[in-house]
Amino acid sequence: MSSTTSSATTTAMVLLGHGSRDPLWQGPIQSLAARIRLASPAMVVQTAFLEWATPDLTTSVESLMADGHRSIRLLPLFFGMGKHAREDLPQLVNELRARHPDLQLEVMNSAGEQDRVLDLLAQLALKG
Repeated sequence: MSSTTSSATTTAMVLLGHGSRDPLWQGPIQSLAARIRLASPAMVVQTAFLEWATPDLTTSVESLMADGHRSIRLLPLFFGMGKHAREDLPQLVNELRARHPDLQLEVMNSAGEQDRVLDLLAQLALKG
């Protein structure tokens, strides 16, 4: 077993943001990726963006697959269920699954739909 194969047994993760023309906008997403890597050093984490920034979702997923990963967790970093989360993301995921039938792609609920995220934001708001 090669080192690529053995490291690829761990689930990889893609953090998906909307994207912005302003490169500073990516800072919090890159910071989150770094925190995940620190908390779980075996986890391979990449970022991706729907528009205006690179890499896009397909590029990130296919890069992980090229490294041997076949199990990828996708965390959409959206606060609400807008058009991107309702329509664009499912279409992209379906295309990836059709193109790569051996890919196990777990799409997590958007960050803004997760109770723990909402609880944390409420706590932050109340700290004033």
